[in-house]
This record gives sequence, C-alpha cells and structure tokens, in this order.
Amino acid sequence: MSLSKPIWLKKLSALAIIVAGCWQFGSGSYIYAKAQFAQYLLNNAWSKTLQGETKVKPWEWADTHPVAKITFNKGQEDYIVLAGGTGRTMAFAPGHVSATPLPGNGGNSVIVGHRDTHFTVLKDLKFGDEIRVQTLNKQINYKVANTFIVDQSQSEVMQDFGLEQLTLITCYPFDAIHTGGPLRYVVQAESI
Repeated sequence: MSLSKPIWLKKLSALAIIVAGCWQFGSGSYIYAKAQFAQYLLNNAWSKTLQGETKVKPWEWADTHPVAKITFNKGQEDYIVLAGGTGRTMAFAPGHVSATPLPGNGGNSVIVGHRDTHFTVLKDLKFGDEIRVQTLNKQINYKVANTFIVDQSQSEVMQDFGLEQLTLITCYPFDAIHTGGPLRYVVQAESI
C-alpha cells in the first residue's frame, strides 16, 4: 500500500498554490494601480475645472470632484485633491475634509490620504520643506512647520486657530502590515 500522492494531485496542488499567490499579489497591487489610474482621470477633470467648469466628475458615477492640486518635492510629485475626506474618496486621491476651509481661504485646511499610496510622501517631509497647493483661484505655498503622531481620537489637529495653515493626515506607521490602526501621522505647514 503506497502512501504517496498521485502525480496529477501534486500538479494540481502546485497549480493551486501558484493561483493563490497570483491572487494575493493582484489584490495587493489593486489599490495602488487604481490610485494611479484615478490620478490620470482626475488630472483631466482638474483641467476642465481650471477652464471654468464646476464640480467636474472624474468619471460618470463619481460622488466627488477635484478641488485642488497638491505638489511635493519641488514639483516632482503632485496629486489632485478631491472634495471630501471619506474612505471612498481616499481610494482614488487625497481628500479635503469638508468641514475645513479650502487652502488659501484662511484657517486650517485639512487634507487626508492613504499612507500606502498618495501620502507615502509625507514620511520624507522635513521641517522647512515646501508644499504647493493650487486651487481654482490661487496658488498657496506652505512650509512644513511640524510633524508628529497622534491617536485617531485627537481631532484637535483639525481645529482652526485663525492662521493660514495646511494639515496633512495619514495612517501610521507607514510600514504597517494591517490597514487602519489607531495612530495618525500629521504634517502641519504654514503659509509663506
């Protein structure tokens, strides 16, 4: 009586492992690919916005629209910012928290984004680095004034103290295996 598996069963097992590996790789790459493709569609909607159209949907079923363009690293990285700081919005781009003023309108403008796509750039920002934000009517330059980590319940980082400032928020740590978590990485920048 032989206890070894038939050759076809071994091949089937190997194929199943390969398929499962490809599935996992594809699932992990999906959010990144979706975010990059969305930026292409968002840039098109942003161009139409700058030409005078209002609340241009980047795709037909979108429930948001571009409100700004944010630029990091002396123009090397830029992203369209969408209206609303919801998870659905952040799946495609950074989102402007609607309860805060748009950049350049006085006060504390808050933009949120995913740490593993658009806001990966935040981990490399240093004191004094410049961030440029273009809205429909103006361009505002900011300088990084502070970076720190808070618990997600510490919403005071979104308070308005009457100063023209930009607050960028993403999940922390940047290299976490699981999404979400209780910590947030905050970058505060002052208008210059």
